[in-house]
Amino acid sequence: MIVTFSHDTEHALGTLVRLVNTLPGPNSQVDTMDSLEDLEKFVQEREFSAVGTLTETDLQEVRDLRPLFSPVFTTGSDAEAAAMINAIVARGTTTPRLTNHDGHPWHIHYSRDGASLTCRITVECGIALAQVISAGERERLRRCEAPDCDDALIDLSRNRSKRYCDARTCGNRLHVAAYRERRKASGE
Repeated sequence: MIVTFSHDTEHALGTLVRLVNTLPGPNSQVDTMDSLEDLEKFVQEREFSAVGTLTETDLQEVRDLRPLFSPVFTTGSDAEAAAMINAIVARGTTTPRLTNHDGHPWHIHYSRDGASLTCRITVECGIALAQVISAGERERLRRCEAPDCDDALIDLSRNRSKRYCDARTCGNRLHVAAYRERRKASGE
């Protein structure tokens, strides 16, 4: 059985991965959600609609979400993931509604009109994770397998074969290294 997620769910999962990956990694102490400019760029890249003027409070609240969501990518069981997700979603205010704004077709928003950016991220990303778990697809939530990378990823491939956060960087770098090692071993 092939499980497909709605465009909204996939978009929220992409937002979540992008958010979690702003945390400093094992080989980099760079926090890429360190300023209002970073937050504004994130909001623009992830196409959040109807976001007012962002403040330092918004920045801190969004930064505080990252360590709540991050462990979901390494949980050992559906029950553990569900407990984390339920706790996250409980932090937000949900008011599901259908909308078709900004030229997008009808879709569901789970947060109320006028909700803070933090509430929107909490609820939208939390519900997307709940949909992944309820579909029995927790193994699609994982970390990059490159030895020097710990980025979160969501594997939306049909056969669940995605291993690297970005095939152009982590995946390619490892394939080139393996190729060079094979050439070296064969004496070329």
